[in-house]
This record gives sequence, structure tokens and C-alpha cells, in this order.
Amino acid sequence: MSADPTSLSPPSIASAAEERRPLWSVMIPTYNCAHLARETIASVVAQAPGPERMEIVVVDDASSDDIVEAVAKYGRRVKLHRQPHTIGVPGNLTEAIRLSRGQLIHILHGDDLVMPGFYDTMADALTDAEAGAAFCRYVYIDGEGREKGLGPLAMSRMGRLPDALRFLASEQRIMTPSICVRREVYKRLGGFHPALRCAEDWEMWVRIARDYPIVYVPLVLARYRMQGDSNTGRNVASAHDVHFNGLAIDIIRTHLPPDIADEVAGQAKRIYARAAFDTARACARRGNFRAAAAQIRAGLRLDRSPATWVAGVVTLLRIIAITPEQGTPT
Repeated sequence: MSADPTSLSPPSIASAAEERRPLWSVMIPTYNCAHLARETIASVVAQAPGPERMEIVVVDDASSDDIVEAVAKYGRRVKLHRQPHTIGVPGNLTEAIRLSRGQLIHILHGDDLVMPGFYDTMADALTDAEAGAAFCRYVYIDGEGREKGLGPLAMSRMGRLPDALRFLASEQRIMTPSICVRREVYKRLGGFHPALRCAEDWEMWVRIARDYPIVYVPLVLARYRMQGDSNTGRNVASAHDVHFNGLAIDIIRTHLPPDIADEVAGQAKRIYARAAFDTARACARRGNFRAAAAQIRAGLRLDRSPATWVAGVVTLLRIIAITPEQGTPT
């Protein structure tokens, strides 16, 4: 019998070398995205202080593209660590933390971007010595870099996020390029959960909020790319994204006080079941009816409340009505 995924422990993070530690470690995980990583690295280098204050490391998960060439133009300023074989998203993210030496860690996926002033502003936010992390507002972009919308505004001023644990546990509200975490926090809490191929970041931010204050920065300073070949995008067609959201919710539930655990987990499952139905409609508009059906089925498995089942049936009927020549998606 396989182990219960919710009982698995996050991987450990060892102490960093104490000599000549920089303030920042910008760790850029990549996997077959060298064409986008060039812009990602440039967005960091353009505002980076010297190497004594910031290390920049690309952590590549055994890509087959030209990531070596993308990094080489920066000489010694940007380091490259290549995994000997592909270890997957949570493993590569954890390895990035283990390789880091800085006091503050920014994990910036190789297809995302930071905007001018990101590092100075986030360092200011983390002058709150008790805070475990800080995150800013972000903008969504598509594969070509076009802006598609803003992330929600959590509050209008910089400061500690009130009731952060409940707020972050009910829905994924932090995109990875927007958050910076103290290395000592990762060392204490461990790396990314090995059971989560998607939503591994959501579970991590909740784990941090369980034990530390989180500072919010209302400025838009990060750009999060949404595209079909991203980690989440690759899992949409099979609805594995919905499955892993559900698993993340089950793990997140263990981080919550007993008096709110059922309420918050139930709310999260309703939100992500409805999100699966939205994804189903988007898949159907693109003509991918198999993916649409998979999303509907996964949403109904995630939350079995009557209201969600009604919403799922309505979604199915709308898809059929819009495309009568296609029949019921299978």
C-alpha cells in the first residue's frame, strides 16, 4: 500500500555556508524554456546589485534546449546548475533552495519576470524582522508577454497581511515570482512537498503563514506568465491540475487550527471545483472537448456538494449548447 501523501514530510534544507553570504539569492528554475529565460535573467540583472549582495543561479532540470548559451553571455555573474536528470518541479525547486546562500531567497521561474524596483522594495518589506516572507501584487502575461490582467489587491498599504493563514489557505493568492522568503524559514519548514506536481507553491505559502507573519506590498512588481506549456498548463488536459489542487487542500488542512480546518478546506474545494468548470469552458472554446470533460469530472470529484453538481451540469449543458455539432464531449 502506498503512503498517504498528506503524511509525507517535506524534504530538509541544510544551513547555508556562513562565510560571505549575500543578502539575496535569486534562484531561477528552468525546464526547456531557454527562449523565455533570457528575458527572465535580463529582468534580474538590470536591477541587481553586485555579487557580494546578490547571487543569481539558474537551476535547470536537465533541459534539452540551449539554456547553457542563454546563461553564458553573463559570464560569472549568473551561475548555472544543471540536474544530471529530470527530477520534476518540486524537486528542482527544493534543490534551488539547497543551493542558495543568501539571507533572502527569490524563486523566479524561468518564464516569469520582475519589474524595476522589485528587489529594493522587497528588501524594505522584509525589514520586519519577524516576517517570514513578503509578496507583492503581480500582473498576468501570456506567452508573448501581453498583459492579461492584474492579480487581486489584498490591501492598499504595505504591511503585515491580517489573518494571513485563513486568507492564503482558502485560495492560491500568491504567484511564485511575487514572493521572497527568508532562507532560515525554508531551513526550519523544509522544501516543497514531494507529492505535489502542481500547487506545490500554494502549500508552501500556507505552511509559512502558519508560523510567520507575511508582509504584503501593494505595488505591481512581478509578471506571471500563463501559457499552455507551463507546469500548470501541461496538467490541464488531463485535469491533473484539479487533482493536485485537491491534494494540496488536503495537506493544507493539516496546517490549519481544528476550529477552522473543515470550513476553510471546504471553501477551497468549492472554489477550485468552480475553477475547473471555468477551465472546461475555456478548453471547449478551443475545441478541446476531451480536456473539457476531464475538467468537469475532476471538479465534481473535488467537491460533491449539491450546488457544485448543479454548476457542473450547467457547464456541461452550456458547452453542448454552444457546440451542438460536436455532441457531448468525451
